[in-house]
Amino acid sequence: MARVIFYEKPGCGTNGRQKRLLEQAGHDVVARSLLSEPWTGERLAAFFGDMPVPARFNPAAPGIKSGAVDPRAFSAEQALALMLEEPLFIRRPLLEVEGVRCAGFEGPLVARLLGPGSGDAPQGCSRPEVGACPTPAEAAAP
Repeated sequence: MARVIFYEKPGCGTNGRQKRLLEQAGHDVVARSLLSEPWTGERLAAFFGDMPVPARFNPAAPGIKSGAVDPRAFSAEQALALMLEEPLFIRRPLLEVEGVRCAGFEGPLVARLLGPGSGDAPQGCSRPEVGACPTPAEAAAP
Protein backbone atom coordinates (compact mmCIF):
# COMPACT_ATOMS: atom_id res chain seq x y z
CA MET A 1 0.00 0.00 0.00
CA ALA A 2 1.01 3.67 0.22
CA ARG A 3 3.09 5.72 2.62
CA VAL A 4 0.88 8.62 3.75
CA ILE A 5 2.42 11.73 5.29
CA PHE A 6 -0.39 12.99 7.53
CA TYR A 7 -0.11 16.55 8.87
CA GLU A 8 -2.42 16.83 11.86
CA LYS A 9 -3.20 18.84 14.94
CA PRO A 10 -1.83 16.60 17.72
CA GLY A 11 -4.64 15.48 20.00
CA CYS A 12 -7.43 16.10 17.46
CA GLY A 13 -9.97 13.28 17.75
CA THR A 14 -11.13 13.58 14.14
CA ASN A 15 -7.55 13.41 12.85
CA GLY A 16 -7.05 10.32 15.02
CA ARG A 17 -10.06 8.58 13.44
CA GLN A 18 -8.88 9.57 9.96
CA LYS A 19 -5.43 8.07 10.60
CA ARG A 20 -6.99 4.83 11.84
CA LEU A 21 -9.08 4.56 8.67
CA LEU A 22 -5.95 4.90 6.56
CA GLU A 23 -4.10 2.32 8.66
CA GLN A 24 -7.06 -0.08 8.49
CA ALA A 25 -6.92 0.27 4.71
CA GLY A 26 -3.33 -1.00 4.91
CA HIS A 27 -1.40 2.26 4.53
CA ASP A 28 1.74 3.31 6.38
CA VAL A 29 0.73 6.57 8.07
CA VAL A 30 3.50 8.95 9.14
CA ALA A 31 1.95 11.60 11.40
CA ARG A 32 3.49 15.04 11.65
CA SER A 33 2.36 18.09 13.57
CA LEU A 34 0.74 20.68 11.36
CA LEU A 35 1.46 23.23 14.09
CA SER A 36 5.22 22.79 14.33
CA GLU A 37 6.06 22.00 10.71
CA PRO A 38 8.34 24.67 9.16
CA TRP A 39 5.94 25.80 6.42
CA THR A 40 6.71 28.15 3.57
CA GLY A 41 4.03 29.76 1.45
CA GLU A 42 5.05 27.81 -1.64
CA ARG A 43 5.10 24.47 0.17
CA LEU A 44 1.75 25.03 1.87
CA ALA A 45 0.11 26.28 -1.34
CA ALA A 46 0.96 22.95 -3.02
CA PHE A 47 -1.58 21.20 -0.75
CA PHE A 48 -4.41 23.52 -1.83
CA GLY A 49 -4.09 23.33 -5.61
CA ASP A 50 -7.07 25.13 -7.12
CA MET A 51 -9.28 24.94 -4.02
CA PRO A 52 -11.31 28.10 -3.47
CA VAL A 53 -9.62 30.25 -0.83
CA PRO A 54 -12.40 29.89 1.79
CA ALA A 55 -12.17 26.07 1.52
CA ARG A 56 -8.49 26.24 2.46
CA PHE A 57 -9.39 27.35 5.98
CA ASN A 58 -10.16 25.10 8.93
CA PRO A 59 -13.78 25.96 9.79
CA ALA A 60 -13.20 24.78 13.38
CA ALA A 61 -10.38 27.28 14.03
CA PRO A 62 -11.32 29.47 17.00
CA GLY A 63 -11.00 32.72 15.02
CA ILE A 64 -13.35 31.44 12.33
CA LYS A 65 -15.87 29.92 14.74
CA SER A 66 -16.01 33.19 16.67
CA GLY A 67 -16.54 35.20 13.49
CA ALA A 68 -13.36 37.25 14.01
CA VAL A 69 -11.93 35.91 10.73
CA ASP A 70 -13.97 35.64 7.52
CA PRO A 71 -12.22 33.27 5.05
CA ARG A 72 -14.10 34.92 2.17
CA ALA A 73 -12.26 38.19 2.80
CA PHE A 74 -8.79 36.87 1.85
CA SER A 75 -6.86 36.58 -1.38
CA ALA A 76 -4.83 33.39 -1.80
CA GLU A 77 -1.65 35.26 -0.79
CA GLN A 78 -3.28 36.84 2.26
CA ALA A 79 -4.67 33.48 3.36
CA LEU A 80 -1.24 31.85 3.11
CA ALA A 81 0.33 34.66 5.13
CA LEU A 82 -2.28 34.25 7.87
CA MET A 83 -1.86 30.46 7.91
CA LEU A 84 1.91 30.73 8.17
CA GLU A 85 1.43 33.04 11.15
CA GLU A 86 -1.28 30.87 12.75
CA PRO A 87 -1.34 27.23 11.52
CA LEU A 88 -4.66 26.52 13.29
CA PHE A 89 -6.29 28.24 10.29
CA ILE A 90 -4.99 25.54 7.90
CA ARG A 91 -7.61 23.03 6.77
CA ARG A 92 -6.58 19.62 8.03
CA PRO A 93 -5.37 17.08 7.62
CA LEU A 94 -2.85 17.80 4.94
CA LEU A 95 -1.97 14.60 3.11
CA GLU A 96 0.97 13.73 0.90
CA VAL A 97 1.20 10.44 -0.97
CA GLU A 98 3.85 9.77 -3.61
CA GLY A 99 4.11 13.48 -4.43
CA VAL A 100 0.34 14.05 -4.57
CA ARG A 101 -0.95 16.51 -1.97
CA CYS A 102 -4.35 17.54 -0.70
CA ALA A 103 -6.00 19.46 2.13
CA GLY A 104 -8.95 17.92 3.98
CA PHE A 105 -10.13 14.35 4.20
CA GLU A 106 -12.18 14.18 1.02
CA GLY A 107 -11.60 14.23 -2.68
CA PRO A 108 -9.93 11.93 -5.19
CA LEU A 109 -6.78 11.18 -3.17
CA VAL A 110 -8.71 10.09 -0.07
CA ALA A 111 -11.15 8.09 -2.21
CA ARG A 112 -8.20 6.32 -3.85
CA LEU A 113 -6.64 5.54 -0.46
CA LEU A 114 -9.82 4.32 1.23
CA GLY A 115 -11.57 2.75 -1.73
CA PRO A 116 -15.29 2.46 -2.49
CA GLY A 117 -17.68 3.69 0.17
CA SER A 118 -15.25 6.22 1.61
CA GLY A 119 -17.81 9.02 1.42
CA ASP A 120 -18.56 8.62 5.13
CA ALA A 121 -14.99 9.45 6.24
CA PRO A 122 -14.97 11.72 9.29
CA GLN A 123 -14.78 15.46 8.61
CA GLY A 124 -14.82 18.56 10.76
CA CYS A 125 -14.51 18.85 14.48
CA SER A 126 -15.55 15.80 16.46
CA ARG A 127 -16.46 18.00 19.46
CA PRO A 128 -18.44 20.99 18.13
CA GLU A 129 -20.09 21.53 21.51
CA VAL A 130 -16.73 22.47 23.04
CA GLY A 131 -16.29 25.51 20.79
CA ALA A 132 -12.61 24.83 20.11
CA CYS A 133 -10.43 21.82 20.70
CA PRO A 134 -7.77 22.35 23.34
CA THR A 135 -4.24 23.05 22.22
CA PRO A 136 -1.82 20.12 22.59
CA ALA A 137 -0.40 21.79 25.75
CA GLU A 138 -3.89 22.21 27.24
CA ALA A 139 -4.78 18.60 26.44
CA ALA A 140 -1.59 17.38 28.17
CA ALA A 141 -2.10 19.49 31.29
CA PRO A 142 -3.18 17.57 34.43
